[in-house]
Amino acid sequence: CHRPTILLLNNIVKMKLAIVAALVSSAAAFAPNAQPSAQTALNAEADRRSFLGAAAAFGAAAIPAAANAKIDYENVGYLGGSSIIDINNANVRAYLRLPGMYPNAAGKIVTHGPYKQVSDLYNIPGLTSGEKEVIKKYESRFTAKEAAPEYVIDRINNGLYR
Repeated sequence: CHRPTILLLNNIVKMKLAIVAALVSSAAAFAPNAQPSAQTALNAEADRRSFLGAAAAFGAAAIPAAANAKIDYENVGYLGGSSIIDINNANVRAYLRLPGMYPNAAGKIVTHGPYKQVSDLYNIPGLTSGEKEVIKKYESRFTAKEAAPEYVIDRINNGLYR
């Protein structure tokens, strides 16, 4: 009457042994090959150097490279943080504070250029007479600094959304 229970326990033990054997054989596949038992000081030094070299390479790969952004841009105030706007580097949203400029005239300003001087704004193709009037109204609040690639790329869309 205890015979089925013993067979069941025997089968469970065999299954567990099979699982352990499979795990051990899988782990053995990833184990390094056996090294000769005679380890010389020269071999130990070479192993240490290769380990340190691999650790240094891993550490260098884990550290991100520094960004190449200008930290101290001397004209940062003209990007929209002052009453003067740099027509070569300021984002289209800098013109929001000037009624009548945004979005039409401002959009045309940032999509053309770079400009050597503020008066070049009047040469923008497709500029209407109303847009020319609003540019004339705020002309004293514009400056034409040298175009900086770090800021020109964000003139139309700087990725800031409400």
